[in-house]
Amino acid sequence: MIADDASRRERTRVAAPAASDRAAHPPFESFFHAEYTRLYAAMCGVTGSRHEAEDITQEAFVRVLERWGAVGTMDDPTGYLYRTAMNIFRSRYRRAKLAMRKAAGRTEQDDAFAAVDTREELIRSLRELSPRQRAAIVLTQLRGYSSEEAAQMLGTNAAAVRMLTSRARTAMRKSAGGEA
Repeated sequence: MIADDASRRERTRVAAPAASDRAAHPPFESFFHAEYTRLYAAMCGVTGSRHEAEDITQEAFVRVLERWGAVGTMDDPTGYLYRTAMNIFRSRYRRAKLAMRKAAGRTEQDDAFAAVDTREELIRSLRELSPRQRAAIVLTQLRGYSSEEAAQMLGTNAAAVRMLTSRARTAMRKSAGGEA
């Protein structure tokens, strides 16, 4: 019994990180609490949407947490966090732009103002869809899931997802002023 207690204490001592390790590698929770509000505010300014900013902020923190062993030891983990968030934003923006071109049959525009208009048009078009159509087109066109994967997520079959996506595209083309 005494030997068991001694070996248990030894295992506990070995498993606990040294004080120098904790200083060099701050806990993720502290980093999260220190940076969350600032990153969220920055993403609100970048995206213009509280919901999108919240989603990007959460995804950035998840990605940083997955790599915290390396990120926590960096000279500037905050910079890595912000770069991650901006990469997520740019990736979503590119996907949304591509989806809008596909859905509306539009060509690429180099004008920055036209790009903003296109993004706003996409958002407006998505809002005009039924919730099921919006879910189907976002999952298949923006997120890149197959009809089968999207069907599983939506609790329906692949044919229904394809039908919803097709009807959503038609509605978006009409909304954009194109032909049905």
